[in-house]
Amino acid sequence: MKIAYTCWTWMRLGPNATQQEAVEMFEQSVKEVSHLGYDCVENFAFIADYFPDPQVCRDICDKYNLPLVNVYGHFTGDPDTDIPKAKKQLDFLHAVGGKWFNCQHGGYKEAPYDRPLNKEAVLNIARISEQVGAYAKELGITLCFHPHAGTLVFTQEQIDFFMQNTNPDYVSMCIDTAHTTIADICPSELARTYRDRIGFIHLKDVDPAYRHAADAREKMGFFHSLGLGTVDFRGFVNTLREGGYDGVLCVELDRPEICNFRSAQISRDYIRNTLGL
Repeated sequence: MKIAYTCWTWMRLGPNATQQEAVEMFEQSVKEVSHLGYDCVENFAFIADYFPDPQVCRDICDKYNLPLVNVYGHFTGDPDTDIPKAKKQLDFLHAVGGKWFNCQHGGYKEAPYDRPLNKEAVLNIARISEQVGAYAKELGITLCFHPHAGTLVFTQEQIDFFMQNTNPDYVSMCIDTAHTTIADICPSELARTYRDRIGFIHLKDVDPAYRHAADAREKMGFFHSLGLGTVDFRGFVNTLREGGYDGVLCVELDRPEICNFRSAQISRDYIRNTLGL
């Protein structure tokens, strides 16, 4: 398995950020992640807006021998907006040599963030995902849908309904160990259930105190670097192996405990010393 890190947390760009600022932040993230011994990186799909020439991005990755393998997009639910936008992001990903495209519903903008299954809305996101996934497949890219707190697809019921209503030829899954945990789903059980649909993996840990949080958005504040919570990563990785998964394990942490470098370092040490990867 390859070990990746998500670099978007280095790139918290304000509305007036310049292209040069974005390029410098991206290079800094790649430099630090490479230094820590990761194999590859992921970033949010907005990165395409700051690299009108994808070769500039690819040159940075080549400089540090750290390929950008995945970008991560968001769907609003409006196919007239989401599909053309995603296709442009996929064109960028293809140009830099990436092979996976993560995506999710963009999430609810106001409470309540924990909502019951909305079949009509999920079916709409499913159709968008399939159309984008078909285009991705033409480019040799796998679309991986990411169940996520505070969105249409989060709970076991919502995940099952989405997966049952998408074509496996075009839509795979990205399992996130932390979002799965706070949805009260065992990551290993989800991996067993959808062993044939797993395309990508996000790893992050969770402090069990999340159970005292009011809703899914608040629970996300209890995410941690690997080894600082109670997720059974050994069992999860073993389950992936048993299911034949040999892809990317990508560490992500939305809110670094100290700084991006230190959080990435803690997780890389855990993966190397505890998981033996």
